[in-house]
Amino acid sequence: MSRKYFGTDGIRGRVGEHPITPEFVMRLGYSAGKVLAATDWHLAQGENPGVLIGKDTRISGYMLESALGPVPTPAVAYLTRALRLQAGIVISASHNPFEDNGIKFFSGNGTKLPDETERTIEAGLDSPIVTMPSTRLGKAKRINDAAGRYIEFCKSSFPHDLDLRGLKLVVDCAHGAAYHVARPVFHELGADVQAIGILPDGKNINDGYGATAPANLQKAVREHQADLGIALDGDGDRLVMVDAEGRLYDGDQLLYVIAKHRKAQGALHGGVAGTLMTNLAFEHAMRRMGVPFARAKVGDRYVMELLQQQGWQLGGENSGHIICLDRHTTGDGIISALQVLHALRASGQTLAQAAADLVLCPQALLNVSIAKGVDLSGHAGVRAAVSAAEAALGDKGRVLLRPSGTEPKLRVMVEGDDGAAVQHWAKTIAQEVHKAAQA
Repeated sequence: MSRKYFGTDGIRGRVGEHPITPEFVMRLGYSAGKVLAATDWHLAQGENPGVLIGKDTRISGYMLESALGPVPTPAVAYLTRALRLQAGIVISASHNPFEDNGIKFFSGNGTKLPDETERTIEAGLDSPIVTMPSTRLGKAKRINDAAGRYIEFCKSSFPHDLDLRGLKLVVDCAHGAAYHVARPVFHELGADVQAIGILPDGKNINDGYGATAPANLQKAVREHQADLGIALDGDGDRLVMVDAEGRLYDGDQLLYVIAKHRKAQGALHGGVAGTLMTNLAFEHAMRRMGVPFARAKVGDRYVMELLQQQGWQLGGENSGHIICLDRHTTGDGIISALQVLHALRASGQTLAQAAADLVLCPQALLNVSIAKGVDLSGHAGVRAAVSAAEAALGDKGRVLLRPSGTEPKLRVMVEGDDGAAVQHWAKTIAQEVHKAAQA
């Protein structure tokens, strides 16, 4: 059974439009609380459940909560687990513009919820809200040292026998939730840090800054003659990096640097998980290294599920979600950056050198707006365009069409060894999708 509201990363939408309204969010919180606390042994002992609420910097977050200030999504995952709470809730739309917002849930062990739990929460949305007896009512309080706890947690993921002294970094926080925590992490480990994207005003989150808009980071790295640039997204769970020359490195390349280093050190346990969007060159690189590789559906929660099924520790997406299960229970941009820096400091290599032997296949990704819930995969014109592309690319390329889990769009991805052909077929298929959507 499909989910009506939950996508690949919680529930998102335009603020003020269903479902991102105070009334819906209240019902969502009520249903989620009942589901997430239902089997907890603490309740059987007469204790009230505890829920941690965090948010990013977009202005609509104030409408949806009043309990806690901005902290990155990974911080909520960590603190929920560290404080032995029953659930964590993040008010954020991640990399989306400020007009959007959303809700993400974490279980008591700091992991995102499986599909079945989300379906159970949705099933309870129409149940009447019943006020608990006065003896069972709870209260909201601020965790004043939340940011400090998270900073120390991030630093603890970096080896104690290494530091970042002599390294000049530019860190871009996207005017998002990590604006006050990212710089201290790298600075306290010894780096000279110039931070940008750290002036949130409620409306500028992800606007020209961060992992989805790295041009300002590339410019700042060159201007400050920095060794590296680090870009997070609005809620701090994505990472892209820039080298001293201003070259951009995506999630596949950064995951490769981590995996290669761990393999060389004998510290790579099992294989590496990617997604349907992971570059074909990454899969071939893992094969050359003798490392098992498997693809999950798009979404870091599905990467996590695959890692747990396989008993592996390392996985990620080319969008910049990287999961290191020996360091955290979820994707974390700051911790992922520290794992890359660990590989570089231990090997003595630059980022360019560490990633040099992974030559990505040309890949084109186009987004076509469609009505939510519309399936165009069976449309004759779309099918014909996909078939023609697959025949032309042969075994040296692939085509992937998938609906976005966070926006009303269809992602059209074409990959192959011929860049011009990849661009041509991506545009051809996207045009057919657009025609079908307008019909």
